[in-house]
Amino acid sequence: MPIKLQTTFRNFAEPILADERIHERVVRLERIYPRIMSVHVVAEESHRRHHTGKLFQVRIDVKVPGGEIVVNRDHHDKHAHADFFVALRDAFAAMESQLKTYAAKQSGDTKTHEAPPHGKVTLIYPDYGFITSDDGLQFYFHANSVVDGKFDDLDIGSEVRFVAAENESEKGPQATTVHPVGKHHLG
Repeated sequence: MPIKLQTTFRNFAEPILADERIHERVVRLERIYPRIMSVHVVAEESHRRHHTGKLFQVRIDVKVPGGEIVVNRDHHDKHAHADFFVALRDAFAAMESQLKTYAAKQSGDTKTHEAPPHGKVTLIYPDYGFITSDDGLQFYFHANSVVDGKFDDLDIGSEVRFVAAENESEKGPQATTVHPVGKHHLG
């Protein structure tokens, strides 16, 4: 289904090639998120100020299934926006960024933070120990890996969260950071 495109120019005449540039940018938006229903671009020349001259602001409304994404570029402090095409470029760049974020959320592609591995101390020596993770793997850790110097507070059976090293130590998989878990922890 073709995208319904509407452009509005306020307080100035449509610049030559503006229509072509807007269409090119809308095609780029459609590549990012093909389900766009409509795009409304409003370009406006701001009130003239005797010090700054004319500046352009560009607002873009994109309707997508279930919502609307809006970019309103009103930078009276950016002298580059005295050029309509620079203001247009910046507004579309911001819209592309927002649309990528929206598309990622819709596809379930957003970043999630996994909980750090969890386990119990199964062996303890004067300056190192071993943790058995919930999935049964055993990790070596040194006393210096325990945060806040709480190595002496650990006993066999103490619950901990830990960060596993990417490379194994000579004693096998290693935990580089160990956080003792208080008794209030439920998982």
